[in-house]
Amino acid sequence: MLPPPLFPAGKGLGLCCSMAARWASRCLREGREGRHLSEWHCKRSVLALVDGEVWDMYRPLTKSCEIQFLTFKDEDPEEVNKAYWRSCAMIMASVLKRAFKDEYSVNLVKAPEVPVISGAFCYDVILDNRLNEWKPTKDNFRSLTRDASKLIHKDLPFETLHVEAKVAREMFQHNKYKMEMIEQKASQNVEGLVRLHRFGDFVDVSEGPHIPRTSFCFQYEITAAHSLQTSQSELIRRFQGVSLPIHLRVTEEMSMEAATECHEAKDETEEGKTLSV
Repeated sequence: MLPPPLFPAGKGLGLCCSMAARWASRCLREGREGRHLSEWHCKRSVLALVDGEVWDMYRPLTKSCEIQFLTFKDEDPEEVNKAYWRSCAMIMASVLKRAFKDEYSVNLVKAPEVPVISGAFCYDVILDNRLNEWKPTKDNFRSLTRDASKLIHKDLPFETLHVEAKVAREMFQHNKYKMEMIEQKASQNVEGLVRLHRFGDFVDVSEGPHIPRTSFCFQYEITAAHSLQTSQSELIRRFQGVSLPIHLRVTEEMSMEAATECHEAKDETEEGKTLSV
């Protein structure tokens, strides 16, 4: 078994950047095949363990470190699966934010953590109160799924932004839920910085890390929406979907159909609906 790759410090050197291939080529010429980044790692790796800490693939390396790459086919892919669902949920949030144009307001709340075994992703939103009686149809979900597919096919990178709390507050000043998250994150950072995530022109206050690019999603479908029972006066909708990463793609169409059919929502927590298979 090859030892974990070791990387020298490099200013601005990301784990999955364009210079990785050149870096690997140089290492191969020097006979150090097992200890440096290869093109295979760039294409297959979802996350990395850098000195034992989970990193996303676009986070810059700033010092010498020991790296272990994580993929969907690892013996224990729990962290990879969490990052995948997190990123799928962020794609759905972007779609929902744009779906109603300027006619109706859409407030993004959060992407709730769901059990990895649930095989699904979710995002909670508050729609304009004029839509409280609206029940999405199959055509509505197909339309949302088409919009998500367009983003996936653009092959957009997920990026992490570290901004001052003041900047984050200005960006999300009209969303009280994001403002609460910003205050919490700023209080936990000694420099008062807030970590945001972005793909394309969509930015969200969310947890990380994320998968490297939107194109890591292969089969992707937004399937349902549930009204949550909460103590708040506003109606929170939990949109959910199912997906398979491109690294685990299968040729049988029944794979996505089976995942959709066996998926059901159960009211198991005080917060509202949780998902199970």
